[in-house]
Order: sequence, then C-alpha cells, then structure tokens
Amino acid sequence: MCGICGEVRFDGAPPSATAMAAMLDAIAPRGPDGSGYIQHGSIALGHRRLKIIDLSEKSRQPMTDSALGITIAFNGCIYNYPELRAELEAKGYSFFSSGDTEVILKAWHCWGEAAIDRLHGMFAFVISERETGRTVMVRDRFGIKPLYYSELPGGLRFASSLPALVKSGGIDTSIDRAALHNYMSLHAVVPPPRTILNGVRKLPPAT
Repeated sequence: MCGICGEVRFDGAPPSATAMAAMLDAIAPRGPDGSGYIQHGSIALGHRRLKIIDLSEKSRQPMTDSALGITIAFNGCIYNYPELRAELEAKGYSFFSSGDTEVILKAWHCWGEAAIDRLHGMFAFVISERETGRTVMVRDRFGIKPLYYSELPGGLRFASSLPALVKSGGIDTSIDRAALHNYMSLHAVVPPPRTILNGVRKLPPAT
C-alpha cells in the first residue's frame, strides 16, 4: 500500500506547498519507506512509498522520465509487468529500474490511454505529460485502489484518502445529504463519485 497526492492549477498560480505537505503527512501511514515530491509549473505530485517489488531508490516516486517528458505518481501493483516490460523492450524501450512503476510510464508513452487495458492489477495513478500539459487520473476496473479529488477555485486537488484532502485545507466539509441517504440505505455504501462530504469526490472505478 502506497499513497499519492497532488494539485493541478488552471489559473497560473503555483500549487500550494502547504497543502501538499499536509497531504503527504496525512498519507504517511500508507507508505513508511519513503516520501517524494515533485513540482513542474502548474502541477505538484506527492508520493508515500511502501517498498514491495523494486526495493532500490531507482523506483522512488514520483517518477519522471525526462527523455519521454512523463511523470507518474502510482499506487498499486501490476501483476503482468514483466510481460509488458519484455514487450516494450522489444519495441526499443530501455529501463533504469526493475519495478512496475516505470513499466506503466513507458507503456503510457508507447500506447497512450490504450495502455490501461493492458494493465492487470490494482492501481490508481496520475500521469503528467510535459509536451501536452495534460494531467490524467486513472483508477483500476474494480476500484480496489482509492483516489479522491476536490475541485478548487482555479484548480484540482487529489489524494489516496479523503482525510488527506480535508487536512489540505479549503475543502467544503459539509455533509452531502444524498450520499448520507445512500450510506444509511445501501449498507454503508456511497456510490461514486459522491462521498459523505460535498467538497470531496471519488474517482469511479475504470476511469
């Protein structure tokens, strides 16, 4: 279990370093083996790491491939990453790490959004593309790995946990009455994208 967080600005302002620090602190229990933070212009990405596959610092996150212009913050496990890596190596891609994070990064560069269909596992990740300026949030088919987000004036903030977003500040914490109704009538389930708070939404599975 790892944790990711971040902020994207659409108004030209820089991401809030204070909010990022608060979110990284809140998700620290999800990743006791390391903490990473990257800011590129209008986007900031954070990661708390639990070492599972590649135990070296080569797989620390957020991970950037400067040559490809792609940065990723990833939480999860890709079960077929060795097969995908072999396929990508046959296409001429080279790797600097031995984990699954870099495989997702290279797969995204090779196949774009179609790479998601090739991933077998549980995952939530955020990809930032330097050339297009695009930031994409992705969640696995069954929603095993969580990803929450909040719309802000001029931006968007996201994290692996709802409390992390609340701790970042400036979030509407009033109760979503429709979500509360669902919670009370659907065996404590709140269907996405709603959460119990008006100011926080969860990315639906297979998104």
